Amino acid sequence: MINNDVLRSIRYMLDLSDGKIAEICALADPAFVVDKADVPGWLRKENEEGFVACDDRTLAHFLDGLIVQMRGRDESQPLRPVEKRITNNLVLKKLRVAFELKDVDMHAIFESAGFPVSKPELSALFRQPDHKNFRACGDQLLRNFLKGLTLRVRGA
Repeated sequence: MINNDVLRSIRYMLDLSDGKIAEICALADPAFVVDKADVPGWLRKENEEGFVACDDRTLAHFLDGLIVQMRGRDESQPLRPVEKRITNNLVLKKLRVAFELKDVDMHAIFESAGFPVSKPELSALFRQPDHKNFRACGDQLLRNFLKGLTLRVRGA
């Protein structure tokens, strides 16, 4: 899934303003500054005028900032380095952490989106890439997870 779609989905889910998106990015690393004026370009669709591709670094800062926003920062730990490459599996992991979701919650979210996932399939998504049972998260799976999570957060 392209980063812009993920950002757009989370923005809708949490009803975030452009300024709030910029603030959340700064929560991950205060040295990473996002101009509020850049956000509307990221939220446009690919075929719309003014579309700007959201790079991996920006989405990684946003997702890490979302974790801090939702759960708070552990001051005893140093700032985590931001990932250089974002994958669907990483987006899924970061959203799971941000919303404090257990396996039961994850299954319920997929079920509510009409896309049930078995226990082995779900655990395979969270394994290390070099593990023999690792499974890459496809666009359809992530899209359905975001849809189900939106239903959970915003209500039907």
